[in-house]
Amino acid sequence: MEYRTMTTNAELLSRRVQAVARGVSSIHPIAAAHAENAELWDVEGKRYIDFAGGIAVLNTGHRHPQVMAAVEAQLRHYTHTCFQVMSYEPYVALAERLNALAPGRGPNKTLLLTTGAEAVENAVKIARFHTKRSAVIAFSGGFHGRTMLALGLTGKVPAYKTGFGPFPGEIYHAPFPNPLHGVSVEQSLGALETLFKVDVEPERVAAIIIEPVQGEGGFYIAPPEFLKRLRQLCDQHGIVLIADEIQTGAARTGKFFAIEHSGVVPDLITVAKSLAGGFPLSAVVGRAEVMDSVGPGGLGGTYAGSPPACAAALAVLDVIERDGLLERSLRLGETIQARLKKLADQVTRIGDVRGLGAMVAMEFFQDEAHRVPDPELTKALVTRAAERSLILLPCGMYGNVVRILVPLTASDALVDEGLTIIEQCLESLRQVSR
Repeated sequence: MEYRTMTTNAELLSRRVQAVARGVSSIHPIAAAHAENAELWDVEGKRYIDFAGGIAVLNTGHRHPQVMAAVEAQLRHYTHTCFQVMSYEPYVALAERLNALAPGRGPNKTLLLTTGAEAVENAVKIARFHTKRSAVIAFSGGFHGRTMLALGLTGKVPAYKTGFGPFPGEIYHAPFPNPLHGVSVEQSLGALETLFKVDVEPERVAAIIIEPVQGEGGFYIAPPEFLKRLRQLCDQHGIVLIADEIQTGAARTGKFFAIEHSGVVPDLITVAKSLAGGFPLSAVVGRAEVMDSVGPGGLGGTYAGSPPACAAALAVLDVIERDGLLERSLRLGETIQARLKKLADQVTRIGDVRGLGAMVAMEFFQDEAHRVPDPELTKALVTRAAERSLILLPCGMYGNVVRILVPLTASDALVDEGLTIIEQCLESLRQVSR
């Protein structure tokens, strides 16, 4: 059965309202027709520059030729066996490569899954089984997925957690170090110590999970000294340290895993999104001693490690290496940050421009002292940019951050075109507000 081809965005939106659950929202009222690399076209033929990358899924761009060829080749052999029924080489080969890419000396082992939330849930399962403990500590502003355990770990209520409780027990939150919003490294570490005194003894904590760069929370970068202190704390108390690299992994920050920038070696790493270049795949990668603590039959999933997705991921790793995308990410991030910082000198409501590699954000405030967040300006910029053919994403605890996740394969000319649109939109918004 073929789906009915749309002729207008409005027509599809009308059908969507009738057919799709209201809780599944979309930022832009646009229906995609086709896409290539860092560009896409809607059903009305309008072209857009994609600075969203499917929320960090398309580091290698839309429909990378090498990725598409790998999937097409796999489809000629088999699409599914369920790895727990009959194993296959793409799963094993991908696990071998991820084990080699993980920081630390190893040995490492890998579990393949389907979604980021699934990876997070399994990482916690493994940590609990390994330590024979139950409690987990996460951080304010962190986002770890939409399933119930992952949602419990998420440190942001609206709109993710509102009305969905109660959440699983034995989950605790500490403040993420964020100097821009008044939380120092020492204050965050002090809060952890307080947590150990008033809520949960460290001997009952199975894992601490943290994003090296917060994604939905606002692209705040975990200070290296904080990650090092976390590692020491976990070593002291026998706690498993989990790096959630769902949004930061697969070369986005200039390293394959963002935590590599700090020199810290976590016990477990979760990765998804750009791992398979647009195909659903996730993984937990970690120390063999921890990964192997779970016995046969304790891990898996019907679609976990789908053969076409594994083939896509192997091609993605080849592209990252062959095309130098780690170096490209660093150069791209420098270019984007330089342009946005120059813009911030002119637009005083931009309170901060930050990034690690090509994971870049700017944060808006209502006042020049940068104390009152400005989600309205953020929303207006995202809307105005789309009108001018640029797809942007908001994020942040206060909804006042615009993030840039342009494919690493985008040309310099295309990135320049997108940044120019941002500048033009902010200038037009300034004119309106005067």
